Amino acid sequence: MIRLEQVSVRYGQGRHSMTAASGISFSVPPGEAFGLVGESGSGKSTVLRAIAGLIPHAEGQVVLAGQPMPKQRNRAQRRLVQMVFQDPYGSLHPNQTVDQTLASPLRIQGLGDGEQRIATALREVGLGPEHRFRFPHQLSGGQRQRVAIARALIVAPQILLLDEPTSALDVSVQAEILNLLVRLRRERGLTMLMVSHDLAVIAHLCDRVGVMQQGALVELTSSDALATGAVQHRHTQDLLRSSAGYDIRA
Repeated sequence: MIRLEQVSVRYGQGRHSMTAASGISFSVPPGEAFGLVGESGSGKSTVLRAIAGLIPHAEGQVVLAGQPMPKQRNRAQRRLVQMVFQDPYGSLHPNQTVDQTLASPLRIQGLGDGEQRIATALREVGLGPEHRFRFPHQLSGGQRQRVAIARALIVAPQILLLDEPTSALDVSVQAEILNLLVRLRRERGLTMLMVSHDLAVIAHLCDRVGVMQQGALVELTSSDALATGAVQHRHTQDLLRSSAGYDIRA
């Protein structure tokens, strides 16, 4: 469902250019959840945005559902993949109600039956009709992220990209959102790609994991190997040690 072939992303031009991701290659079969982990600045979110078509990739090829993606995507190609961003407050328009937020992608994609689609989308993410005409500041952080997930799913994508979707939430709310994503993946047959700093979150949701360092993909492993510490690359081992918290012996 997702295949990256030697994808590189550069910002700037000439001697001022910077390579944010270099030679990234991996594939994700239909229905799988794949995680990308790494420290800040390692290029995780850059890869996610290249897959979504939000930034042009300088080299290589992004293939989604068997279709090589051009630099300028058409409406159907953009509908194929949707994204949930890290900050559920910043990603929602502060002056639009939940109803307006969910109606926008339907209008952009030219989809009808808006009333039914919006009601169904809210119900799927665990929100009632009383939330439909509220503004983002009238919702909790978890409710805002549920709206963001509903906005992504309302156009029925096959691929859902998740950029640290729980990092801005309390621990108890994180669990609710993760369980929601697990259920939606199962019910809709979604292919998911999640970026996170939290290895426990990745191990809970994802089947396989890619580890990034300084713009490169340094290891592909399984969530089971991540959970048991059976990883090969030194950087992955360092991430596991750092995620365990402060250790006075170190």
